[in-house]
Amino acid sequence: MSPSITADLRARVAAACDRWQGGQTGDPSTLIAAIARNVLAHPARIAVRERDRGIWVEHDWTAVLSDVIALAAGLQQAGVRPGHAVMVIGDNRLRLYQAMLATMALRAFPAPIYPDVPPAELVHYSKLGRPEVAIVEDQEQVDKLLELRKQSGGQPRAIIYHDPRGLRTCDEPGLTSLATLLESGRARLAEAPGLIDTLMAEARAQDIAVLLHSSGTTGQPKGIPLTQANIIGGVRNAAAAGYFQPHEDHYAYLPMAWVGDFVFTLGGGLVLAFTIHIPERQETVLHDLREVAPTMYLAAPRAWDHMLTRLQVGMAESTRLKRFLYEWFMGRAIEVERRRLDGHAPKVGERLTRQLGEWLVFAPIRDILGLSRARRAYTGGEALGEDTFLTFRALGINLRQFYGQTETAALTAAQDDGDLKLHTVGRPMPNVEIRIDDRGEIFVRSASVFGGYYENPEATAEALQDGWLATGDAGYLEPDGQLVVLGRVSEVMHTAAGERFVPNYIENRLKFSPYIRNAAVVGAGRERLGALVCIDFEAVGHWAEERALPYTSYADLSQHPDVVALIAGVFERVNRVLKPELALRRFVNLPKDFDADDGEITRTRKLRRATVEERYAVVIEALYASAESVDFNTAITYENGQTGSMRRTLQLTRID
Repeated sequence: MSPSITADLRARVAAACDRWQGGQTGDPSTLIAAIARNVLAHPARIAVRERDRGIWVEHDWTAVLSDVIALAAGLQQAGVRPGHAVMVIGDNRLRLYQAMLATMALRAFPAPIYPDVPPAELVHYSKLGRPEVAIVEDQEQVDKLLELRKQSGGQPRAIIYHDPRGLRTCDEPGLTSLATLLESGRARLAEAPGLIDTLMAEARAQDIAVLLHSSGTTGQPKGIPLTQANIIGGVRNAAAAGYFQPHEDHYAYLPMAWVGDFVFTLGGGLVLAFTIHIPERQETVLHDLREVAPTMYLAAPRAWDHMLTRLQVGMAESTRLKRFLYEWFMGRAIEVERRRLDGHAPKVGERLTRQLGEWLVFAPIRDILGLSRARRAYTGGEALGEDTFLTFRALGINLRQFYGQTETAALTAAQDDGDLKLHTVGRPMPNVEIRIDDRGEIFVRSASVFGGYYENPEATAEALQDGWLATGDAGYLEPDGQLVVLGRVSEVMHTAAGERFVPNYIENRLKFSPYIRNAAVVGAGRERLGALVCIDFEAVGHWAEERALPYTSYADLSQHPDVVALIAGVFERVNRVLKPELALRRFVNLPKDFDADDGEITRTRKLRRATVEERYAVVIEALYASAESVDFNTAITYENGQTGSMRRTLQLTRID
């Protein structure tokens, strides 16, 4: 971008600033306006750093805005109009983020989809907003959309790709590159400079900023439109409580179709002028994380579990001295952290031990993990295991849990570092109201709450009641205002004796173990509870290798007697915190993990309970019989989309 273009764009932004300011404070009312504000307020700050071929390429706010406006001009020429949906599929790339913002500049809206969604599922997503234009990362996604065209009568008519590898000679109609679109947009702006002003200021606060999708645990995913005001309102609520700070170094690696990435990366990133770091590819996420060392870090509970497993495996393979230092200092730090959460301040000797451990153990580990500068670390989506939570806080990482749904822009409540309790998700954020109805369901009211499901008035009427969102979650407020979430209201079940239980609550406690990746608790209407277990192949595999236990596959490892005994120990520990009437009495290790391609979990790894109970009905019935094993045959879907079957004899284990 030439200096003359930079100066001209900044001059146009300055001249039009009164058009993009909004609200009593003059804050930007849209994400496009936020970029324009950053051009004026932070001209020298780096907006985005993206790793490309091993090199971190930097972009300032003027460069980001210039490309967004040029892409908007190109997309408008390609036929994108206000109110149109634009499908976006791919891993985190700056050009894809810019294309999403360019879509918003046209008062259209991006509809991002998880990149591992197979062609058959894309048919449903293509009906939400009926996108005629799709923007994708590479040949893999282009191939899926070309297959979608055959199934949907020619939609999407235009497919725009970022990575040209494998596509240079492809002559499919409507296929073009983002680079070509960008150049055509720039040429159009050069011919009509006044178009820049229009594209910078066209978007409105009540426009749809993004069309996300529900997890679809009980049926087809629903479209969840979040407006510009929803996103900015949620970010402002989080910033008012100190959960977001201006100018964070943020790491954008989570799926772009997940509300967490959209709100943290584009919402927080633009409104609070973060420096957004984008890894080279998913395979380099952990390596690139260490180079970035973000000041704020968001990860799902399973990602924290995996990070802890990697740390434990690394320590097990290190020298005897390093293992001793780690175990000695970590044991004391975890106990101090546990007491701190109970309200007890560290003693003088404990503080001195902590400082020595900081030099010898904790600081080096944080550096290896890439979290040496993380002042704030968050997790959300489901409960995080107590051991994992305490370990990372003992390492000096300020890990906290937040609570929200896509319908609330993900930001409803979060744990406060000054008054943190393990069993709660913290207090409501500023400007967020929470109430609990007679059934124990959590209701939320805030500027971040969406206005209804996309073209689905029945679901909207059920979810929105007198300005309140019925979250579908069961919970309660403690006397000090902290929120406890128990699970889904729809999943509140009763045993044959009438004992009330929430399967998800128990499943989360099972998954607190690093050896259990997934679990499904069964027992509604029966005399006792049981569970289907999917072991964590990496963690259990390492455990088996340390003990020289032979195995050939996931299925083989899951049925090994020593592994069954290992998992039985997890059940015994969980039973100690459950009411005796709700103790888990039998379980079975399944021969495979629950898989989104098999329809057993969603793309966000939420359990599709009805599907699981139907598919494993033979196993569930065997749990309640007197048999010690069951022969089971299940269908499986391979990575290439082909299907097959797996037949195994599964051991049924009783917990006394």
